[in-house]
Amino acid sequence: MTLGELCRLAIAERALDVELEVIPAANWRREQWWDETGLAWIAPSPNMPTLDTAIVYPGACLIEGTNLSEGRGTSRPFELIGAPFLEARALAERLASWQLEGVRFRPVVFAPTFQKHAGQLCGGVQLHVTDRQTFRPVLSGLAVIIAARELAPEAFAWRREPYEFVADRLAFDLLAGGPEWREAIEKGAGPRDIAAAWTDCEREFAQRRRAHLL
Repeated sequence: MTLGELCRLAIAERALDVELEVIPAANWRREQWWDETGLAWIAPSPNMPTLDTAIVYPGACLIEGTNLSEGRGTSRPFELIGAPFLEARALAERLASWQLEGVRFRPVVFAPTFQKHAGQLCGGVQLHVTDRQTFRPVLSGLAVIIAARELAPEAFAWRREPYEFVADRLAFDLLAGGPEWREAIEKGAGPRDIAAAWTDCEREFAQRRRAHLL
């Protein structure tokens, strides 16, 4: 959904008393990717330098709720994920075993220049999206977390510091919208186990949003 469509949905569902005018974009089609519009990519954040970053971000942002580096301090934030306590090839092999659609995980070693593990060599993976139509970023982000926790259970940790000015819950729970995914991971659930639980929610939301699409 576009930002304007999300506003229309919020106003309707929450009965908000506001005036809203959404101006539809000319010549835009919902199925278009940014690089199909002919427009230049302008980074909305220093850590969103390319369209590739934006494609993986919906799932890779979950890494911020852990003690893994999400690649901040590198030239490929959110595409590079790792930690000093991980072995790159083992992580890539574990992720490959799930055969996730539209993505390959390449073993890498990188050293962030700032943020988590700055100046330290981190074993990890680079996410290479091979088919952006079938790629499921949230599923892939969860898979990286689950694999890292499996391979280094003593070293892996959930972020405990306040996140986005919120201190009354874990950062991962804030990012995920609740504790359910974290609790499932702690009980040993695999990435597809967790994804199966949100299928009905996706179908219901597709119906809810229909009246607000432009």
